[in-house]
Amino acid sequence: MDFKEDFLHSVWKYQYFDKNGLQTTSGEPLTIRKIGFHNFHEGPDFLEAHIQLGEVAYFGHVEVHRKSSDWKNHDHDADPRYNSVVLHVVYEDDKAILRKDGTLIPTLVLKGRILLDVVRNYERLIAGKGDLLCNNGLQNVPEIIRFSALEKALVERLEIKSSRVLKILEETNSDWEETCFRWLLIGFGFKTNAEAMERLGKLLDFKTLKKHSSNPLVIQALLLGQAGLIPERPEDEYGKILKREHDFYQQKYTWPIPMHVAEWKFMGVRPANFPTIRLVQLAEVIRKNPNLLGSLLHDSADFKALKRLFSIQVPEYWRHHHQVDKTAVKPMSSALSSMTFNLLLINFVVPIWFAYGKYLQDSTLQERCFDLLQAMNAEENYIIRKFRNSDWIPQNAFDAQGMLGMYHNYCHQKRCLDCKVGQNLLKPALK
Repeated sequence: MDFKEDFLHSVWKYQYFDKNGLQTTSGEPLTIRKIGFHNFHEGPDFLEAHIQLGEVAYFGHVEVHRKSSDWKNHDHDADPRYNSVVLHVVYEDDKAILRKDGTLIPTLVLKGRILLDVVRNYERLIAGKGDLLCNNGLQNVPEIIRFSALEKALVERLEIKSSRVLKILEETNSDWEETCFRWLLIGFGFKTNAEAMERLGKLLDFKTLKKHSSNPLVIQALLLGQAGLIPERPEDEYGKILKREHDFYQQKYTWPIPMHVAEWKFMGVRPANFPTIRLVQLAEVIRKNPNLLGSLLHDSADFKALKRLFSIQVPEYWRHHHQVDKTAVKPMSSALSSMTFNLLLINFVVPIWFAYGKYLQDSTLQERCFDLLQAMNAEENYIIRKFRNSDWIPQNAFDAQGMLGMYHNYCHQKRCLDCKVGQNLLKPALK
């Protein structure tokens, strides 16, 4: 039988083996009182287990391996965290493992004991084709299990994003307004220019930009200038004004040297998504919402309020130019597209709410994230289409974001047995 160690973790966790007449390799009768808590971090696989060997009770940890010799192969003998292991669970016993004091670590061999249904279900699961190994069995998974899997993956996805927000909060010395601005920059970079936008956020500050909220031209000049997106010698009058304004205020505020235009990605990007256009749109958002964080937390409780937050019109110049001095082939929209708006809600608003709720230990803000996502339409991309092709149709953005989390953290990494769908497909049939 070919399997990974995580299969044995599941076998132990759900006790998918014959427990009649259990004994260790040394012949001691074994009774399992408590399997322990699955440890997903460094250290023994299951913590705080309770077993009984003969008449003696033992409390400690459980370590699981394919072969007992993996104990030394993984250098557990040199790690003091494994001194409290009371049971070594293996598929095959090929070597006696001793503690530092020379005593034998009790070992349970699972070979020949794993339930046949479970073995067959596992083999069927890993034999799946494509990126979703569970493709052929999805129709057999109850709806409640699938929803639970999506919910878990979504929460994990939001935890990852909110941890990035909280990292920025540390960098800004707990300045939530500055953090919100930097996260907005990253949001406006989307996937293509998110990293460049993050670097730009460290070359200016939101408090200074707010001072000029009544003059959008200055905000444009500061953003585009620090981004290195204003030519050294602009040819048209608008570009000359931007250049003059940036150079004056950069010197006044002693801001760092601007970025270089080469740090931005233009190739393969639609003009509407050029960093120049995104920064001009961002300037309008700042002009309209100088108290950005307050508006986001207190004036945007529903979808319509959020719509007003991002309801902007860029200056006429940018309807006909996608870069300074470069005329667009055809006029561009002066407002944010509905797709851009939805992506900003998902990638900017929701993580800020979730992170702020976590910071304040306020679950109502985090619940607001789920309510908003359930009220939004599901996005479309190549990953969502993989689920659609498996007849798993997202009903809203909540489902779609959960699917993205599942794909990146489970499906793509073949972590089927850590996923609730895979766990459901593994379990034996009811007798």
